[in-house]
Amino acid sequence: MGFILLLGPLVTVHEFGHYLMGRLFGVGVEAFSVGFGKEVAGFTDRRGTRWKLSALPLGGYCQFKGDMNPASIPDARTVADLTPAERDGNFHLAPLWQRALIVLAGPLTNLLVAIGIFAAFFMIYGKPVQADPAQTNVVQAFAEGSVAKAAGVRAGDRIVAVNSEPIGDFRSLTERVIMNPGEAIVLGVERGGERLRIPLTIGSSVESDKFGNQSRVGRLGVVSSPMRFEPVGPLESVRLAAAECWGLVRMMVVGIVQIVIGERSVDELGGPIKIAKFSGEQLSLGAQAFVGFAALISLNLAFINLLPIPALDGGHLAFYAAEAVRRKPVGPRGQEMAFRAGVAVLLALMLFVTVNDILSLPVFG
Repeated sequence: MGFILLLGPLVTVHEFGHYLMGRLFGVGVEAFSVGFGKEVAGFTDRRGTRWKLSALPLGGYCQFKGDMNPASIPDARTVADLTPAERDGNFHLAPLWQRALIVLAGPLTNLLVAIGIFAAFFMIYGKPVQADPAQTNVVQAFAEGSVAKAAGVRAGDRIVAVNSEPIGDFRSLTERVIMNPGEAIVLGVERGGERLRIPLTIGSSVESDKFGNQSRVGRLGVVSSPMRFEPVGPLESVRLAAAECWGLVRMMVVGIVQIVIGERSVDELGGPIKIAKFSGEQLSLGAQAFVGFAALISLNLAFINLLPIPALDGGHLAFYAAEAVRRKPVGPRGQEMAFRAGVAVLLALMLFVTVNDILSLPVFG
């Protein structure tokens, strides 16, 4: 149930972003589907768009006029072969900038959903700040086995930098450390009016949540002063939400790079089964946890769809960038071959993460 409540609306708003931008520019839409495969239910509106629910609820698509298939590969016929009626509202005959905006609208809609959810949380709960501003980034105590304490950090030190990069608050320090277990860094600290540089290696900790899900994170083992929540207005909440999304995207990029270079296990990759598992767990924790998880998945959808892989939105945008440079589009044959390769890569990745998900189930230990 959690999986359907999560992925269904997020995929729908993604495709609806494409749809609305296309309609804005007068592009015809032949089909709007939630899910892939055989149609389960649907209807055709007065504009000729077929709205349908399909059997495989793992995505969706918006097929524009002139598309040969849901992957938006253009019809192989030349413009001269098309009738005036077929040219009218044809996606592939729209100006380049309009096509780019139509493609970008899907991921952008997912990004706006994530920003909207985080902004609402900031409006409701406020912005976390140090209860005593004078104690910002000041170490109050140490956790057991603290690598910072072992390296020479003392209670009362103010942490102001990591590898010469300024640290504005304790949360920024946590974000910098948590994704980099085992990294050798240099902490910049202020002690008694002096600036000191303390080299250390970020500690590595495997932590579990209440459902038994494990993750490897970095820890310094330092404790800051208590936090409080400061009320913020609508504009400030949107700014904070955008900053939150940017921070999460940076963490996604770091995580992917670490998996590619072998610093993180591929077991941390997740597919549909893990998303279904996590969505059910978050739903069991209540509406707030589930909506927050939805914001994270929406941001993931935006990020993944912007990767320059043919068959994803980012792949289309890469073709449009090539068209802008070459002053002519990539040929239909070239696009079809690239999209076939892109689909093969995506299917292989989907198979890998699905097998990975299955092997991570408790029945396999």
